[in-house]
Amino acid sequence: MNQTESSHHLHLPAGLRFAFVEASWHADIVHQARDAFFAEMAQGGFGADAIDVFDVPGAFEIPLHAQRLARSGRYAAVVGSALVVDGGIYRHDFVSQTVVQALMDVQLDTGVPMISAVLTPHHFHEHAEHRKYFLRHFAVKGTEAAQACLQTVAGLRRLDALLSPASTTA
Repeated sequence: MNQTESSHHLHLPAGLRFAFVEASWHADIVHQARDAFFAEMAQGGFGADAIDVFDVPGAFEIPLHAQRLARSGRYAAVVGSALVVDGGIYRHDFVSQTVVQALMDVQLDTGVPMISAVLTPHHFHEHAEHRKYFLRHFAVKGTEAAQACLQTVAGLRRLDALLSPASTTA
């Protein structure tokens, strides 16, 4: 299934839980992704009661929380969201790359999908136009994260069913 197909008709079982881990830096922007994620997940049949939100100080803290959440066995998928900008002291692209690679490692280690809405603009300035742009952009990314989340979980469930011993002996 690709991004253009609807995630609203995936027939996932009720009772699945999802985690959303969000960085506090630029919280007003990051919350746009969270709010859009919640709206799209509701369209896919999973309301706010199926999603737990965890706040962390910054992007760098997301992978450890995601790992613990994945290892708990409670979540069908974990989403990480952050806006990593150039603070002038550290390489923001390095931080973002490290976070995304760590999420991939957690995903491969635990088998629980890690969906990234950790974004690093080349240039971000604290002025009205950039803030407006990223407020809108994070809403789009939140919607896309929910779609990816639902599609990935559904795809893995189909794959598990296909690869299960019961389906190979029939």
